[in-house]
Amino acid sequence: MIAFTRHGQTELNRGGRLQGRMDVPLSDVGLEQAASLGRRFASEPVARVVSSPLRRACQTADAIAGPLGLSVELDDRLVELDYGEWDGAGLADIAATDWAAWRADPEFAPPGGERLTEVTARIVGFLDDYRADDMIVAVSHVSPIKAAVCCALAVDERASWRMQLAVASITRVGHRPDGTPYLASFNELA
Repeated sequence: MIAFTRHGQTELNRGGRLQGRMDVPLSDVGLEQAASLGRRFASEPVARVVSSPLRRACQTADAIAGPLGLSVELDDRLVELDYGEWDGAGLADIAATDWAAWRADPEFAPPGGERLTEVTARIVGFLDDYRADDMIVAVSHVSPIKAAVCCALAVDERASWRMQLAVASITRVGHRPDGTPYLASFNELA
């Protein structure tokens, strides 16, 4: 089972801004949320903690791994979607026509950024590599976690626009004996 865990709050996401690859720390609230996640996972049989290399994810992963006596492994496939020129932009700053184009086409990329299909390809590889019976906590971001859900449900990336994923939430994806992923839970809050 992979427990995909979204990092805690940052000042940017609290303010409704796209963070993408910006390497920002958790806010004070985000640090409290990460500690709560650490307490939540302390009673679960976690074998490994894997994280996106971005600071907000690493801080969350450290809060989970510490009480378990585990070290955090980094995996670039868990990094957030690259919003390119939109990094740091407010949601309201993106033109309505651009939002519509993005929602209609998984091959759309923000200027200088990454397509949703590219995020999915990264996550498919991650899911294939972590098909263990052990529980793995994968600390990541909204787009990769939604991509994991789309993979588990065998739907394309456009379904991600119909999901609301809270900060510091847990979404669990397992694998059937034949290796097919399935969604075990979505948006659990610690």
